[in-house]
Amino acid sequence: MRHKLIAFIVMLLSVLVLAACGGNSQEDVLKDLNDKWNDVKGYELDASMEIKTGTEPRVYDVNVWHTEPDFYRVKVTQQGEDVTQMIIRNKEGVFVVTPSLRKTYKFQSEWPKQNSQAYLIGALAEDLLADEKVKMEEDDKNYIFTAATRNNHKSIMPTQKIVVDKKTMLPTSVSVLNEAQEEQMVITFKNIDLGMQHKESEYAVEKFSEDEEETASASAEVENTEFQTYYPTLDWATLADEQKVAEEGVERVILTFDGEKSFTLVQQPIVYEETSTLPVYAPGDPADLGFTIGAITDNSISWERDGMSFFIASNNLTKDEMIAVASSLTPGGLK
Repeated sequence: MRHKLIAFIVMLLSVLVLAACGGNSQEDVLKDLNDKWNDVKGYELDASMEIKTGTEPRVYDVNVWHTEPDFYRVKVTQQGEDVTQMIIRNKEGVFVVTPSLRKTYKFQSEWPKQNSQAYLIGALAEDLLADEKVKMEEDDKNYIFTAATRNNHKSIMPTQKIVVDKKTMLPTSVSVLNEAQEEQMVITFKNIDLGMQHKESEYAVEKFSEDEEETASASAEVENTEFQTYYPTLDWATLADEQKVAEEGVERVILTFDGEKSFTLVQQPIVYEETSTLPVYAPGDPADLGFTIGAITDNSISWERDGMSFFIASNNLTKDEMIAVASSLTPGGLK
């Protein structure tokens, strides 16, 4: 009887050892994910992006194309609105196209290499590998990673949770969290087609049709009927002066904020072009603000939203702080 008991214990221990050996370690899973997400000649995906930083959540449809080595097209459309933006990287450079404004901006930029985005699965894989403190949990169906972000929002949204389906080894969602671990942005992947490649000609900036431009422009012009002044809702932003000036019939508001983190905020209604325009050079790099794509340098940030054009200039703010100001703006919020 004693021999049978010993044999049973040995067998049980063997089963447990084999089970432990059969499980995937965090390092194994990370390597598999990086190989699968990056070792492809191209992909196309559809996702939804919910932004929760404003007074009301905004939801966007996101469509991404990527073809090796460096071709990208990201199309972002706000649900319920005829407002679309596209960021394109082709052999000529990096462009941000806004049909409703009939504007195309060209950047001398290495985007997206220096600015990881949650809807680019290759960038997600690199985020996981770059964070030495990344943590992996799992349930029956998913691997769940907690990792640091590496984008323009990293100071105000430092953490992301990436959920990966065990069966497909593809991401299903990404939640970007603030310092209080509250969800600020949620990406939900609806479809990911690995191996999908698009021709070089399909990454041409001119791919927007005139019909799309006219529809979006007409919609935006109807919305932009009332000029409301936007104010930052940050505790450290101290308003020192407010001026209104008018040039050629266009009203502009200039807000000056003093203190250790001084800056100037200029805002005015957008003047819509009557005809399509050629790409104009934009200094700095594309800045994905969540609700729109702007342009950022060491001392300034500019963007367009809700029929308004905004510009922040400062010698005292960091890039993260300028983005924090931009993200906090609310119409009539502070006087």
